[in-house]
Amino acid sequence: MQLIQKLLAYLFTIIFILFLTGCQPRYGAAAYSVKRVSDGDTIRVVNAKGDEFTVRFACVDAPEIPHSAKERSSQSRIDVDQYKWGLQAQQRLQKLIQQGGDRVNLTITDRDRYGRKVSEVRLGDGTLVQEVMAREGLALVYTPYLKNCPSATAIERAATQAREQRRGVWGDAQFVTPWKYRSAKK
Repeated sequence: MQLIQKLLAYLFTIIFILFLTGCQPRYGAAAYSVKRVSDGDTIRVVNAKGDEFTVRFACVDAPEIPHSAKERSSQSRIDVDQYKWGLQAQQRLQKLIQQGGDRVNLTITDRDRYGRKVSEVRLGDGTLVQEVMAREGLALVYTPYLKNCPSATAIERAATQAREQRRGVWGDAQFVTPWKYRSAKK
């Protein structure tokens, strides 16, 4: 009887230790507080020291949102379609960020021509935001930002899955990619 109690105590201890080590967050506490979701691929963050900066998502490009009253009132089919998807991407990103407690971890990989930090963005639980957005068809793989993208393969796989299953923009035959849309607006 004593042997069984010792074995049970030993087994309980091992299970308890495994439970504790298995539950450690992989990415730790999120280091940046999100101040604003600008659109489907850009956020404004602040670090613990109070430094504030803009983050452009690595690997992806999301549909555009309207920025001016003229853009908001446009009746152009291409504008209306682009902005519809852009606003959906922005809203989905806001929801993801809120689910993460308005905090994120960044893996900064570059700076873009506007001075924004190009970064992979993860929630505190390790969820890669770009992968979620690509999987839902609300962000597209953006080749110019893939060169320094540590998770490029996962994001490309998610985007392929969305395209094959016609999710998000991939189910819209009229959708114009954000980079073509911007190029046509110049």
